[in-house]
Amino acid sequence: MSMGPVSRLSHLLNGKTLSLRSKAQIETRRPTDPEREREMESFHYYRWKRFTEDEDRPEKPRRYGLTEMRSPDYLFLRHGSLQDIMDSIGEFVDGLKFSGGSQSLTPSSVVKEITDLAHRHNMYVSSGDWGEHLLRAGPASFKTYLEECRNVGFDTIELNTMSLKLPEEVLLRFVRLIKNFGLKARPVFAVNFDSTDIPARGDRAFGAYIAPVQRSLEKVEDVDLLIRKAERCLDAGADMIMIDADDVCMYPDSLRADIIAKIISRLGLDKTMFEASDVRTSEWFVRRYGPRVNLFVDRSEVMNLERLRSPFFHM
Repeated sequence: MSMGPVSRLSHLLNGKTLSLRSKAQIETRRPTDPEREREMESFHYYRWKRFTEDEDRPEKPRRYGLTEMRSPDYLFLRHGSLQDIMDSIGEFVDGLKFSGGSQSLTPSSVVKEITDLAHRHNMYVSSGDWGEHLLRAGPASFKTYLEECRNVGFDTIELNTMSLKLPEEVLLRFVRLIKNFGLKARPVFAVNFDSTDIPARGDRAFGAYIAPVQRSLEKVEDVDLLIRKAERCLDAGADMIMIDADDVCMYPDSLRADIIAKIISRLGLDKTMFEASDVRTSEWFVRRYGPRVNLFVDRSEVMNLERLRSPFFHM
């Protein structure tokens, strides 16, 4: 009875354990037992993943097929545990994102140790969406923040456009400012906008002046506005666009395939990253767009995502 793709892959993943057992078993087996010898030889075909041979995507550093991992907050107190995680799955992780502004509660010396550890594993380090909180104190505080991020080893700065509530031209200036500091800029966009952010008919031209109006709690879906703003950020030097999972891909049962397809077709697969909240969401993205899709996942989902990207999964 032939094995399915998942069974074959499970057999592959179990190969290392079996091969370790085989050494002791080969020493004690009877030379006259050909069936046992064939069984031992069957374990020797297992090899570690080789990106150049599997051809799902290139070796690190990669420009596409990125896996970005959310940093586990509690591990900032246990450097050795983070070391263990990176030693075990670092080959498959391209970036580490500090979540929830955790770096603001951590001594800069510890943050530097973590970024150095990530760099030794050929990972970039993202600040997460924390810089917009400092912008409320003025542009000068944001410049200081960028300087500190550069000093402790951050590579990518996220700008959460939903929290910033900045005019588009101001957002573009911040993107250019990040680039001037030698860092990568990654704006974060959501598909739902405040109704007052939607330009009136005839006001969508670049640089069109829109008179300030009172803010509203009403949210309006406008994927075309998202794409237009994202395109301008890319033109200003942004390295990638992060798509917020809310109302797009937060839950696998309500994935907005139409919105995702439109964003990717306009911005490009290598210029967009989506958050995959669980294994079903990751599987949907990989099945639909292949191993080249960029995904942000929890650390517990890294190995499963790598399994999904593997060509063995599609056999």
